[in-house]
Parts: sequence; C-alpha cells; structure tokens
Amino acid sequence: TSSSDPHVKFHTQCTLFAPHPQLYDDIAPLTAANFRFLAQGTKITPAINRPLTFCGSFFHRVIRNFMVQGGDITHFNGLGGYSIYGRLFKDENFAVLHDRAYLLSMANAGPHTNSSQFFITTKPCPHLNGKHVVFGEVCGGHHVVDYMQNVPTDTLFRPRQPLLVQECGLLSD
Repeated sequence: TSSSDPHVKFHTQCTLFAPHPQLYDDIAPLTAANFRFLAQGTKITPAINRPLTFCGSFFHRVIRNFMVQGGDITHFNGLGGYSIYGRLFKDENFAVLHDRAYLLSMANAGPHTNSSQFFITTKPCPHLNGKHVVFGEVCGGHHVVDYMQNVPTDTLFRPRQPLLVQECGLLSD
C-alpha cells in the first residue's frame, strides 16, 4: 500500500483511544471507498432514509483469538447492513491474504454479499483466504482491538457490554 492511502478514525466507547484503519485504495478501491463513505456518513440513500454511517453502530460479534465484527448500520445486531452501492456489492478481489492480525476484511454471507459489515482479524486466518476481501489494516490502536476481543461474550459471541462506535470519519492531515 502507498503512504497516501487514507486513514480513518474510529472512536468506540470502550476507550478514549481509537483504532486507526488504513485503507488499501490501490488494491481494493471499491471496498475501501465503501468503508470510507460509511465512516464519513456523508451518503444518504432513499432505501433507509438516513445517512449511511458506522456512527451509532456496534461491534456485535467478538470471537477471541479470531476477530471482532461490526458494521451493521441498519439493524445494529449483525442481521443487517447496506453499502454505498446498494444493499450488496460484489467481491472485488482476494489479493491480500489473511496472514496477520489487525486486517480489515469484509464480512459476508457467501460470494458477492458484501454490505457494510466488516471484521478486524486478531490473528492470521488463512481459512478466510478467497472468501473475504481484505481492504485495509489497523495501523494504530491495536490495544483497542485487543481489548475488544477480550470482552466477555454470550454463547453466540455477542459482547455482554456494548461496543458502540461513537464517532468516525477521516483523520485530518
């Protein structure tokens, strides 16, 4: 990735410090653009009649030593999502492997079912290669991701404490 790839700010209620995702615009431009617009909250779609934004959504699924998942901007519980391209969009490519922790990757329900849901890996996950599009990485704030992956969960991996996205957007240069 190039040093000009945009960084996004993401503040959660679990800490004052935030993970800082860097997006791979040069590798997965459509997927990175979807995430960036959802972080900025500047696009409104008639389908849900409000801004499409991660703000107010939750990290709804946490599996220790695997990943933390969020981005359901419609139902806020893992059952929904919406992209800037419509409800779903196609897998862009599988050029980046899930070979380390702190990668940003699209959550999906099978081929070409990307929306707004994403996850952050907390270890290498080679079983996800060829199934989920990696579109960025968390460059700063690893301790926040580590904290989130260790919160208590129920048997369905839902956090027992809310992991709310309070603020998000682009970092200022």
